[in-house]
Amino acid sequence: MDTREFIQIRKFIVKLGKMLHRYGTPAFRLEAYLTEVATYLGVRASFISTPTSLTFVLWSDKHEEEYNSAARLQPGDLDLNALSRTDELAMQLLNGQLTLSEADQQLDEIDAMPSLYGKLITLVAFGLATSAFAMLMGASVNEIMWSGVLGLVTYIWAVWATRSKRVNLMLEPVTSFGSGLLACAISRYLDPGINIPLIVLSSVIILVPGLALTMGLAELASRNMVSGTARIMDALMQLFKLYFGAFLGVAIGFTLFGENQYQPAVSLPYWATWLSVLLLSIALVAIFRTRPKHIVWGIASSFVAYGATVGSSLLMDQTLATFIGAFVLGIFSNLFTRIANQPATIVSMHGLIVLVPGSKTYIGLNSFISGKNFVQADHIGQEVFLIFMSLVAGLIFANVVMPTKKAL
Repeated sequence: MDTREFIQIRKFIVKLGKMLHRYGTPAFRLEAYLTEVATYLGVRASFISTPTSLTFVLWSDKHEEEYNSAARLQPGDLDLNALSRTDELAMQLLNGQLTLSEADQQLDEIDAMPSLYGKLITLVAFGLATSAFAMLMGASVNEIMWSGVLGLVTYIWAVWATRSKRVNLMLEPVTSFGSGLLACAISRYLDPGINIPLIVLSSVIILVPGLALTMGLAELASRNMVSGTARIMDALMQLFKLYFGAFLGVAIGFTLFGENQYQPAVSLPYWATWLSVLLLSIALVAIFRTRPKHIVWGIASSFVAYGATVGSSLLMDQTLATFIGAFVLGIFSNLFTRIANQPATIVSMHGLIVLVPGSKTYIGLNSFISGKNFVQADHIGQEVFLIFMSLVAGLIFANVVMPTKKAL
C-alpha cells in the first residue's frame, strides 16, 4: 500500500467515524463498525469512542504507514436518515460500486442534508409525542391537550438551542422551568385541578434521557467502561437539570398564581394506551428523521416491543415482561437487518423508546426528593433498576439467538 492510497483510506475512515458519532451511534457499535470498514479497506485499526471524543489509530499491514488522530466531539443526536444513508454508502464502497473519492464526496453531501420533515412537521411531532406520552400515563383529555401545547414550547427551545450556545448549555433546566411556570398559569386561569407534575413531565419527555441511560448500560455490558460510565453520568446530570428546572418553575408558579389543588379526572379507556403507542411511534418518525421506506418497520417495532411486554405481563412480573419485550425487539431488529440490509438501530430505537423507563426515573427522583408521587408508583427505585437491567439483558440474549449481520 503506497502513501497516497493510505491517506485516502484514513481520511475516509476518520470522516465516516465522526459522522456516525454525530448521529448518536453507541461506542461499541461504532468501534466494531469502523473496524469492519478498515479491514475491508486493507488497513489495521484501533478505535476508542466516548460520548465526547473519538480516537483513531490506523496502520498498514507492515507498518509502512501509521496515523493517529484524536477529536473532541459533542454528544451526537439520533439521525436515522443520515445513519441509513451513510451505511449504504459504506456498503457501496466495500462492494466496489464507488471509489474512495466518490464516497468521500457523498459523505459531505449526506452530512449537509437537511431533515426530511422540516421544522413544521417536527414541531407537530413534538406536540404529538408529548400528548401521546400523557395518554400512555393515563392522563385526562385536558391534561393530554395541555401536554401537547407545552410540547410545542419545548420544540421552540430545542430549535433555539441549535442556534445559541448559551441556550444549549441550559436547555434542560430552562425548558422544564418554563413548562412548570406555564402549567401553573394554565391551572390558575384556564383549567383548575390539572395534574401539574404529570403535564410538566409529559411536555419535556423528549428531553428525559431514558434512552441514553439504556445505551450507557449497554456499553458497560459490552465492557466499554469509559464510554458507558460517561454516558450514564451525562444522562443523570441531564435528569437532575430537568427535575431542578421543573421544581423551581412549579415553586415560583405556586408563589405567583397560587397552589394548585389536583382534582383527579376520568382517564381514557384501556384501548387509548394502544392508540398512544401508535401516535408516539408516528411522532418519532419525524423526531428521529426516519427514512420513508423504514417508517412501517419503525412503527411495527414499537408495537412489537409494547405488545410483547404487555402480553408477557399477564403471565409474569413486570420486570421479566420487560426482558421478554426487549428480547423480542432485538430479534425483530436483527431480522430487519437481514431483510433490509440496514442497521438494526433504525428500528430498535423506536421500540426502545416505548420500553425505557426514563419517565419512571424522573418520577423516582421526584418521590425521593419530595416524598410524593404524582402517579401511582410503588417501589419505583427498585423497579427502574430492574427494568433497565432487563432491557440490556433482553437485547444481549437476542443477539445470541439471532446474531446481527451488521455492527451498527
